Amino acid sequence: MTSLPEDSPPLIRDNDRDTAVGRLQEAYAEGHISHEELDERLHQVLTAKTRGGLQSALASLPEEDAGTTSTIAVAGGRIKRRGAWRVPRILKVESAYGTVRLDLSRAVIEHPVVDIELQLGTGGAKITVPRDAIVEFEDLQTGWKDTRYKTRRRPRSGGPRIRISGTMGFGRLKIRHARR
Repeated sequence: MTSLPEDSPPLIRDNDRDTAVGRLQEAYAEGHISHEELDERLHQVLTAKTRGGLQSALASLPEEDAGTTSTIAVAGGRIKRRGAWRVPRILKVESAYGTVRLDLSRAVIEHPVVDIELQLGTGGAKITVPRDAIVEFEDLQTGWKDTRYKTRRRPRSGGPRIRISGTMGFGRLKIRHARR
């Protein structure tokens, strides 16, 4: 078995690279960097092998707006959001007993990445995401039932990335894409 040297730099994950590309595009759209500088920095991000390479491509950019963090918490009962509601950058949902229904299909999503952190005791959760959303839930720990999610056959680009994490005790998470 071969081991890596302890001083080897950490490798870059795909979502780290995607986040860096998003920051560069945002900086260009806001007029902080020129078109030529965008091209140069994008090349640097796409060819970077380490986090240091990513950081040097993002150097001198304005601080990233982390967006808002909101928490919805109930001891027991139902949590339900649907229609045209504004989705924060980070949404924390906490419930000891009860169900959670989040419909993001007509929600106002202003961030390219939305983190939903679930802390649920008993009761299930159902999340409806936009048709073009990319869903990640590898960081979600379930205690009793597996998550149900059927990926789209033809994924569309340009939609928000919805990252779901946290813990669920006794209940199932169902994720589906909106039909319209």
